[in-house]
This record gives sequence, C-alpha cells and structure tokens, in this order.
Amino acid sequence: MINLEALQSVRLVTVKGKRLAVLNANDWEKLIECLEDMEDLQVARSVLAKLKAAGNDYERAGWLKWDDVEAELD
Repeated sequence: MINLEALQSVRLVTVKGKRLAVLNANDWEKLIECLEDMEDLQVARSVLAKLKAAGNDYERAGWLKWDDVEAELD
C-alpha cells in the first residue's frame, strides 16, 4: 500500500491556467497499485457477502465449478 509520505510528495503547479498535481513516477505506480488493491478488496467483500447470503452454498451464490470452467479454457 502507498504510504502517506508518497502522497505528501505531490506538488501542485499551475500550467496555462490549469492546476496539476505532480509526483514521482514510483509514487504514481504505488498509488495506482493501492487503488487496484482497494478495488480488489471491494470485489472480494461483495462476493463473500453474496456467499454468506446464500447460506455458504457456492452454487446458490452463483459460483462455478472449476471442472466446468477449466473445460471452457482448453
């Protein structure tokens, strides 16, 4: 995850009347990775909530069997 120090390294500049945020490329990559991780967590929480609502029944929750999916990939 990105740390607060990386976000504090952002510099605000104005170019041709537009305000821009400038940060180190490594910090930018860390920020993107952090946002992707947050999105993944949101998806995981949603899927687990759906599974719980289905009484932990994978089929009722809409989960597919690996053998069926694997056959489609081949």
